[in-house]
Amino acid sequence: MTDSVIMADEEAVVEAGSSESPLVAVTFQRNIHRKEKYLEAEPKALGITQIGLSLFQIVCVSVFVAKDLMSLEGQIPFYIASLLVVIAGSVAIAAQNLHLPTLRACLGMQIVACGASCFNIILSVTEVGGMMPSMCWNYDYGNTSAHSEICHRIESTHNHFHADGAIIATLLFAISAALVAYCCKVVNCCSPAPKMPVITVHTTAVQQ
Repeated sequence: MTDSVIMADEEAVVEAGSSESPLVAVTFQRNIHRKEKYLEAEPKALGITQIGLSLFQIVCVSVFVAKDLMSLEGQIPFYIASLLVVIAGSVAIAAQNLHLPTLRACLGMQIVACGASCFNIILSVTEVGGMMPSMCWNYDYGNTSAHSEICHRIESTHNHFHADGAIIATLLFAISAALVAYCCKVVNCCSPAPKMPVITVHTTAVQQ
């Protein structure tokens, strides 16, 4: 008889305890400030760098084309690739407003900029050493030694320019890849949005 009474009392205690809310509750919620991670990449500085370096390359190539040291037709792909990088830099700056469609556009343009930068790297490397070899050969074996020296200087300048262009394109590729990484963290295109634990402490009023 006594045992049954004790068990009944224990069941009553369990039922009463289960009806109360716990003192500490742990829930998982989406981080509403995750978009601000994009600002950690310094998109304004990186975007301005993309625009500045691309315009510098465009101006330099235009000078070579104006002096008939490069053909305009052969540099049209370079112009297109460089303009794509300029557009990507502009979108990166505009994405500072943390508007989700703008961030997605930034992600897409930076991926395009990565491809454009890789194209410019290949183009610059292949053009190193390709500056009018037959013309310099004619000057070397002719009687115009002054023209031969000028031709070799132009060829050396051409090679140095394209070597520097390959370095600049590599830097632009690294900038685009960094912005892609930060955009992926914000847009969550590769994985679901991470959730952060939130601890809630319930305090009960003290009865007087």
